[in-house]
Amino acid sequence: NNKPIIGITMGEPAGIGPEICGRALWNERVYEICNPVVIGDVKTIEHSLSFVKDSKDFPIVSYSLDEIPNINYKFGEIAVIDLKNTDPAKVPYGTETAMGGKAAGEFIKTSIDLAMENKIDAVVTAPISKPSFTLGGWGEKYPGHTEMYADLTNTKKFTMLLAHRNFRVVHVSVHVSLEEAIKRVKTPRVIDTIELAVTACKMFGIEKPHIAVCGLNPHAGDEGKFGYEDVEQILPAVEEMKKRGYNVVGPVPADTVWPKLKSGFYDIVVANYHDQGHIPTKLLGFQYDKDGHCIDVEGVNITIGIPMIRVSVDHGTAYGKAGKGIATPTSLLGALEIATTLAKNRNTN
Repeated sequence: NNKPIIGITMGEPAGIGPEICGRALWNERVYEICNPVVIGDVKTIEHSLSFVKDSKDFPIVSYSLDEIPNINYKFGEIAVIDLKNTDPAKVPYGTETAMGGKAAGEFIKTSIDLAMENKIDAVVTAPISKPSFTLGGWGEKYPGHTEMYADLTNTKKFTMLLAHRNFRVVHVSVHVSLEEAIKRVKTPRVIDTIELAVTACKMFGIEKPHIAVCGLNPHAGDEGKFGYEDVEQILPAVEEMKKRGYNVVGPVPADTVWPKLKSGFYDIVVANYHDQGHIPTKLLGFQYDKDGHCIDVEGVNITIGIPMIRVSVDHGTAYGKAGKGIATPTSLLGALEIATTLAKNRNTN
């Protein structure tokens, strides 16, 4: 059929990744829009689903990398490219292990290889554990998924896009200290990020986006009273992009830019650092009860700038839920929807 093939990396074996991969593929809607295949470990997925009450009796079918052309994408049967590289007996739920971290990195590496060889149309990633990732030999080089996808696709200019419905945010920097993040707010880097924001919007079919660049300091510096970065670094980037014909404004104070984005006034916002963009997005997408337990998560993150489509859930490994059969695949289902849309848009263009 003409549905895009979406590879789903299983993520950290000791987290909820294996369970939400299985749960997501119990949803018939997924098969109506795409051809999903998990890149992971069959034994681990089977074990994680054994804890789910009212578990669906869908067979989990193991395929090797050589068997990808023969995969049967059929609702009622979960296809897994089985790397056989981890073991639930050796990777207990909620624990950091070298085996688990190494396997998580191998799932990612395999997804990149398959996407770059055009054997799959997009990748959706389940969460990894950074400590486990480091124990497994990946973390010292790669702070997270985003950096690994960029490096292994030889991408120099990239960013993370967070999306909750039409609430879209890209970042000038992500996994660095706040001190380092401020140092990275330089005109050339802000220009690059605005360009990536344009790329992101075009992926969603928005050809002429209305872009806002968030201010770094309170009141966007108030003309230098509260810091000079807004005037000396951000404003020149905005003015340059205006000269190039883009509909961009800024720096817009952080306490007003987010309500305007939520209203739909802007199509996307450029945030200057990790928490500046993550906090408002997760405030919209994360639901907790009064006891502090996460009930559900809606929203995804997308790596912009790489020569492939990679969409991720917007939550972590949730070790407290792992192995209990209570994880919800809402964010993963949303990621599959978006990955499918992006793949179709890309194939059309």
